[in-house]
Amino acid sequence: MSCKNEKMWVSLLHLGMNMWTDPDAPVPEGGPYVGNSYYSRKLRCDRDVWTEVTNYMPTVGLNTILIDIGEAVIYDSHPELAIEGSWTPDELKAELARLRSIGLEPLPKLNFSACHDAWLGEYSKMVSSKIYLDVVRDLINEVCEIFDKPRYFHLGMDEETWDHQSRYGYCVVRGEKLWWHDLLYMVDICEKNGARAWVWSDYYWHHPEVFVKNMPKTVVQSNWGYGRMPAKDASGRYPAQYVQTYVDFAKLGYDQIPTSSTWSWTGNTDETVRLFVRENMVNENLLGFMTAPWQATEAQHRFRLLEDTERLGAAKKLYFGGCK
Repeated sequence: MSCKNEKMWVSLLHLGMNMWTDPDAPVPEGGPYVGNSYYSRKLRCDRDVWTEVTNYMPTVGLNTILIDIGEAVIYDSHPELAIEGSWTPDELKAELARLRSIGLEPLPKLNFSACHDAWLGEYSKMVSSKIYLDVVRDLINEVCEIFDKPRYFHLGMDEETWDHQSRYGYCVVRGEKLWWHDLLYMVDICEKNGARAWVWSDYYWHHPEVFVKNMPKTVVQSNWGYGRMPAKDASGRYPAQYVQTYVDFAKLGYDQIPTSSTWSWTGNTDETVRLFVRENMVNENLLGFMTAPWQATEAQHRFRLLEDTERLGAAKKLYFGGCK
């Protein structure tokens, strides 16, 4: 069933995975972790698993897929970013057509956080320079062309802190001025391509006043938190900042796509969707819900990928019925 005013029900799926470390980071004792956190010079995306998971999404009620691209494409503008197994632009375009044919709207994600940009190769060490900004422009423009003018473009921009890079071989953290300069530069490029910029929202947790002062309401927010949701305290606020942020954004009027995951706790998706229903935050500023399994699209993670997708579909059916 389709509905004119239906929310976006989104699953994040990875083509690229070089986003949680860098090529210079030491390999953990005992070998690289099989989940996210090691750099690979070979694409970690099994096409059979990709097809199975994407085919499953619309059967449980999802209508949107956010594709984390990174190093997974041989960009015409910057082929030097490709690794073994990267897809050609034509291969990606063909897959986007297939996704649309099964009822999914494909949307792009390139994470430009200095914490998650190993996929940018040598340019990840040139953050905020003219060379870097030109590469960012080239990539956003090219991806918008490949996706045929997407409605939204996720720019990432999460977890850019020293703590999150403590095991990296090369650390970069932009100061306040440069972080906002680069973000707004990217937002402008997206908008020139007809796409609304979309970001992770954890910057707000640490700098709420600066965030409200600088973040345009045109930028879609995906706050996230993958654990349990504690009850309100005596003041009427949620003690977990990631939970209170959902409420704050609803009051501030930011368009948001809350993000859940089975990464830390399997009940997180149900609680995230239920929070918005319970707090009466289902309105025009709630664009939809997203789930993010944070697993490589590989056979060893097949069950987790399918489970994560199924849980969002189940929450949609339970709290929103057939069409909301």
